[in-house]
Amino acid sequence: MFQHLRMIRHGKIHGYAVRCFIGLALLSSFGVCSAAAAVLCVNPGGKAGCKSTIAAAVAAAAPGDTIEVAQGTYAEDVTITKPLSLVAAQNAHPTINATGLPNGIFINGMSAAPHAGVAQVLVSGFSIHGADFEGILVVNASDVTLVDNHIFDNNQSLDIADSACPGIPAFETNEGDDCGEGIHLMGANHTSVVRNESDHNSGGILISDETGPSFDNLISENYIHDNPYDCGITMASHGPATTVIPTATVSFGVIHNTISHNVSARNGLQLPGAGAGVGIFAPFPGTTASGNVVIGNEILNNGLPGVTMHNHAAAPAPAPAVNLNNNVIIGNHISGNAADTEDAATAGPTGINLYSVAPVYGTQISQNVIDDEAIDIAFKAPAGRVDAHFNDFGRNAIGVDNLGMGNIDATENWWNCAAGPAGKKCATAAGSNVWSTPWLTSPFDFDHGR
Repeated sequence: MFQHLRMIRHGKIHGYAVRCFIGLALLSSFGVCSAAAAVLCVNPGGKAGCKSTIAAAVAAAAPGDTIEVAQGTYAEDVTITKPLSLVAAQNAHPTINATGLPNGIFINGMSAAPHAGVAQVLVSGFSIHGADFEGILVVNASDVTLVDNHIFDNNQSLDIADSACPGIPAFETNEGDDCGEGIHLMGANHTSVVRNESDHNSGGILISDETGPSFDNLISENYIHDNPYDCGITMASHGPATTVIPTATVSFGVIHNTISHNVSARNGLQLPGAGAGVGIFAPFPGTTASGNVVIGNEILNNGLPGVTMHNHAAAPAPAPAVNLNNNVIIGNHISGNAADTEDAATAGPTGINLYSVAPVYGTQISQNVIDDEAIDIAFKAPAGRVDAHFNDFGRNAIGVDNLGMGNIDATENWWNCAAGPAGKKCATAAGSNVWSTPWLTSPFDFDHGR
């Protein structure tokens, strides 16, 4: 399943710390669940004292129990509201066929919204397909681990012609055009999504905030590919679910999440401008997508710029502010992606595009290799600043394009030749308020930081 997932050649940047964090997160989840009081079993015939359905085993389980599922296909929508481990039995690869059902697995802590109402859940080793909406939906949960699952061919309710998702629950306020994607974390924190494959859903993995803040989640070492109608990985701040939290007036925020060492390829290609490799969105007043880190990923051949950051609407005080600040894009390989479209349009295929009608500050773009793009980094905002250093730009590309009134500190980059952005056949700098001197006279050494 994961033969296409590999550490990229410059993935050593902060990679040790990220990998240690992954290991600790998984050990923490497995450690909690391994102390379970009982192990329940499931097989298709309910033989040897086992349950015949996963849902029956979940209902019978006490908090902290482990449920081992034997080989077979289970036509179910499994809802989990308590701490437990749901795992494939040894040498088994069970399938949840959710055809005609809302989800394959729904980890539901919404009773405590906007806080987490369920914690310490592990789901490992399943293939999940056919759901009307998400393959796995995690809502108002903490310390969830999703590892080694294959999520494919979900979001079946999506009506492409009308850009609608008939029947999607009202608390999913902005998922009408994608049915929630393959894996969806909403109001989740300290959740790890590791070594999964997500393909041929509308989109791959979505983190959003309708029912509470989504923060400190880790999306790592996943293979996310060929999701035709949305991004590979999306971090999006949406309108609050007032059906769940009637007093909510502004979004809760998508904050401090880490997108690490994934492959995100060939997503969003079915419609023009359908999806990026990684998207970070605070689209309208009161939304927050801030302080997120995109590190060490392969981002290839997607239908929007490889990393796409958007805000499309803002309003003067006292309207709620937009917060698309302090996101970090570091150590990625970005190649062969498409141009941005509509109000965020770029003049050609683009590696990283930051577009906002509100000021944006604190964006760090560093140590990326960007190639096979017409524009490597584009920035358009009425004010703000981007710091872009130690990147390797493509030959004959526009390395940095400032389309707005903000500032770009683009010093200490490799412009694909020693002469810098003014050199023949070098990458170039376009627009005003771009500072490029001094530049690197050789490619950045990603192994030794020089």
